[in-house]
Amino acid sequence: MSALPLDPTAPLAAGAGSASIGIVGAGQFSRSFATLWDLHPNVDRLVITDLVPERAKSLAARYEGATVVDSFEEMLESDVDAVAIFTQRWTHAPLVLAALEAGKHVYSAVPMATELTDIEAIVAAVERTGLTYMMGETSYYNPATVFIREKIREGALGQVFYTEGDYVHDMDLGFYAAYQYSGGEDWKSTASYPPMLYPTHAIGGVLGALPARAVSVSCIGVEDRRGDGVFDREISQFGNSFSNATALFELSDGGAMRTNEMRRVGYPSHIRESRFRFFGTEASFEQLAHQSVWNDKETSTDLSADFVPVRGSVDEADLADVDPALREAFTSGSTRVHDRTRLPASYADAPNGHEGSHHFLADDFVRAVVTGEHAPVDAWLAARFTAPGIVAHASALAGGERLPIPDFGSRPARD
Repeated sequence: MSALPLDPTAPLAAGAGSASIGIVGAGQFSRSFATLWDLHPNVDRLVITDLVPERAKSLAARYEGATVVDSFEEMLESDVDAVAIFTQRWTHAPLVLAALEAGKHVYSAVPMATELTDIEAIVAAVERTGLTYMMGETSYYNPATVFIREKIREGALGQVFYTEGDYVHDMDLGFYAAYQYSGGEDWKSTASYPPMLYPTHAIGGVLGALPARAVSVSCIGVEDRRGDGVFDREISQFGNSFSNATALFELSDGGAMRTNEMRRVGYPSHIRESRFRFFGTEASFEQLAHQSVWNDKETSTDLSADFVPVRGSVDEADLADVDPALREAFTSGSTRVHDRTRLPASYADAPNGHEGSHHFLADDFVRAVVTGEHAPVDAWLAARFTAPGIVAHASALAGGERLPIPDFGSRPARD
């Protein structure tokens, strides 16, 4: 593989190097990325594995030259350059660490980990091996985050002193079906996954734009009242009974960030399940379900049209295994704020998802592996997106006690 320092704003050339990718987990989400990597000119081969062999075989049959291996261990013993982990959210860290130790570059679905010690171990492994690690956080490419990231670089907001990031996704809107699909007979024990242990869609959209980290948190967890066995502490694998949680974070730049993680909420999450607000001394930006507004001290400008994804054609066969409530999230197009000029031409009519993020996620991972440069959401930024939620959940269990959040450092320079 090439390690040339190629222009990050330009498309990778087909001759710039290539990589093979092993996909671990052939469920509903992984298909979107398998399709994009199959289309990528710098990916030469896909290898797939799943605990349910039929799922792996079915996914591999969609792509010319794709092969199947029987296990994750066999994947690590193979000659694939990189692995992409699309397994249950609480299983990622051990798989990531095993892959890094086996010399594989790693793409991991969110979250990075559920324990601070695992975050520390992943960061250390990436530092020691020099391998690529990328967490697939969609909110880093959320149109609001892309827009505000540039505004902050320009200094247009002045001092940013307060921010909000919400992940508003009701369990009834696709999550029940998703947990049943992947969890088997005991699905209720895992459907109770603590909201603040899946914080990166809310936190990543803020800290993906703001050059700061969370240093302390106080969090309130809301006890669930549905009574259907989900979020029942006695049934939960995680001992969790919180279905909603709200956290207030102190940031390293002196500002504050509020985060909401909601799983019981009267809100149409397919409209905009991640939404953000940024308040600065010179300007502010606010989002609701349908509106995105830029304010300064004299005017208020409705920018909503710039943040609405334009959907292309959708192959319904590709969505056969996806719950209807989740399909819009898997089929969004890009928005006006997305600069698509550096994406592969083969992505022009390809399926996209999560407000335009999938194309950039898939391309940035390949770009990092082929060039040897850091991925945008590398181990250090992934830690900043993930660790605050882990500490926030501990705060909620302690009745809202304010707790410190560890610093996992910043990315080192690469030659």
